[in-house]
Amino acid sequence: MKMLSVLTLLAVALVALPAGAQLPPSTSLEGFGLKIFRVESALYPFVQVYFRTFDQNMMPLVNLNELNIGIMVKGRSYDMAKRQYMVQSIRNREEATRTVLVIDCSKTMAGPPFTEALKAMARYIDSKRKQDQVAIIAVNDATPGYEVVSNFERDSAALGRRLGDVRCEANTTRLYDAIAAAMQMCGMVSQGGTQTSDAEYIVSSSIVVFSDGKDEGSSLSREELNSRITALKIPIPIYSLAYSKVEPAYLKNLEALSKNSFGIYYALGDSLERMQRCVEEIQNILQNDYVVTFRAYLPVDGESHNMKVGLEYPSRSGKMTYQSAEFEAVEPPPVKQILDAQAKFAQILQPLPDGNPYMQNPNVTVAPAGAPVAPPQ
Repeated sequence: MKMLSVLTLLAVALVALPAGAQLPPSTSLEGFGLKIFRVESALYPFVQVYFRTFDQNMMPLVNLNELNIGIMVKGRSYDMAKRQYMVQSIRNREEATRTVLVIDCSKTMAGPPFTEALKAMARYIDSKRKQDQVAIIAVNDATPGYEVVSNFERDSAALGRRLGDVRCEANTTRLYDAIAAAMQMCGMVSQGGTQTSDAEYIVSSSIVVFSDGKDEGSSLSREELNSRITALKIPIPIYSLAYSKVEPAYLKNLEALSKNSFGIYYALGDSLERMQRCVEEIQNILQNDYVVTFRAYLPVDGESHNMKVGLEYPSRSGKMTYQSAEFEAVEPPPVKQILDAQAKFAQILQPLPDGNPYMQNPNVTVAPAGAPVAPPQ
């Protein structure tokens, strides 16, 4: 991710200022960014890019549209005026998210921490969208160090019944092994529907951990688990709701995992009642992801091609950041569901007669396709 050079922006601003004018004072120290979670080329020439935005507090930017988002393919920027891409919020779409709720059932969590954690988990389940899937893992004395209380489930009532069976009776806490199991669950392919209406297409996965951070006897160390997190091609953020009545030093384990995974660490201290507000905030983050859909004009060649998504915030402010990704120029199989989805996009993103979605920068000369490249001098 690269921000535009401060010096470059300053030079542009100075050129535009009349003699003797002064730059306006800064009104905000806020920063922002974006993280691409998934690029889907299954409907090529239509490509969908799923991404999450965040401010300096890791909270999402809201109400973004095409004025905030730019597309660049192989170094060339799309012209927004040509209407070859659109931006939508996940909140109002049919794609599903996945979350694994991991609860520490060791006796050190007994009492108010465990009770409040159960209440917060129930609140998280109640506030999800109907298509979103939740799984539950209890860290306990089972042979692997955890128990899958519920696999991924959309039915909130069923999840609530299974949550009611969780008990705080464990003598040890193999926390890292349980989180690794949650990561593996998130990486499994969703079974079931072949249509968007089946709500089986998963666009993001997350893990929410309720624990005091103490690990006892895991087969993985914290360093090994962090290495797995770093190596993930698609991020799986870990949101940690941390409370300890034993040893606060253990909380740093959760903090390290959350920061390394693009998640958020919530240090609750004695404010256990904050748990429910925290899970509502996490749901708000997940449901404020965005997808930008664009029509690509590269020929089908089976190859991967570079692209970038740019975020300008506020719109027309000149403050922009980019993140790189790749998409594949592949021809999807001509099955009915794919053809129907392509037809819907084709009505919105109608093809340009000249096949040129790019803007023209008068200061940059672009060689026509197939033109010979001059050898270096």
